[in-house]
Amino acid sequence: MFTIGDFARLGRVSVRMLRHYDSIGLLPPASVDPHTGYRFYRADQLRRLNRVIALKELGLTLEQVRSIVDDAVDVAELRGMLRLRRSQLAEQLAADTARLTAVEARLRMIESEGRMTTQDVVLKEIAPVRVAELTAVAPSYQGEDIGPVIQPLYPELFRRLSAARITPTGPSIAWYEPVDPGGDAVVVHAGVLVDAEPSAAPDVTVRDLPELRTAATIIHHGAMDDVEPSMQALARWIEENGYRTDGFAREVYLDYCPDTPEKGVTELQVAVYRD
Repeated sequence: MFTIGDFARLGRVSVRMLRHYDSIGLLPPASVDPHTGYRFYRADQLRRLNRVIALKELGLTLEQVRSIVDDAVDVAELRGMLRLRRSQLAEQLAADTARLTAVEARLRMIESEGRMTTQDVVLKEIAPVRVAELTAVAPSYQGEDIGPVIQPLYPELFRRLSAARITPTGPSIAWYEPVDPGGDAVVVHAGVLVDAEPSAAPDVTVRDLPELRTAATIIHHGAMDDVEPSMQALARWIEENGYRTDGFAREVYLDYCPDTPEKGVTELQVAVYRD
């Protein structure tokens, strides 16, 4: 048998934890020396300890853990419970990571306020262009919702164009439109300029993107996660010059750097008008 210290090391837990488990009847020692009070454990008790720790990691209370292990949960059931918990934790981690990224982007935006001026805005006419596109729906226009939807579209778009032997003739471009005028969901359009007929690629939509007769534009340097300062400068210019916006901004990726997004160069184009 093993002393409590040896058993704690083998089970990778603390002595204090084993004493607590003993006090609540969850994992009593195999024997206790009547003279010294020393606790001793058997090797086969590691099996129960492993189940206790695993179930506790699932978020169960110790009372719930005791009722489960006393009912002798088999290996298959325990494995299923742990896989479910692993999936839940992975989803939570992904959500927390996305939330942290959004918070950091907002912090950078606040720190950079005032660096971009409205002098960077150019008012111009945007000519119509022919594009090949793929579309998908994002739950909202927020960056954390747009990113996971639009990012897979471009590799797939380029793969399909390559299969159809269509070579892009200009930069990639993204634009958005509401699914429902009263809702948050948006249709995400991931496109690239091409010189091809609409029927040239059966699994890609080839269409003409209409002109913007009057567009307020600004060049954004860096990742799209950090686009807010550029959008704020654009918004200030639009308001100060008495314009109103018409729809979402187009994003023209003048220098698209998927591996180093901080080096990207994007022109933001917002259709504007005056009453």
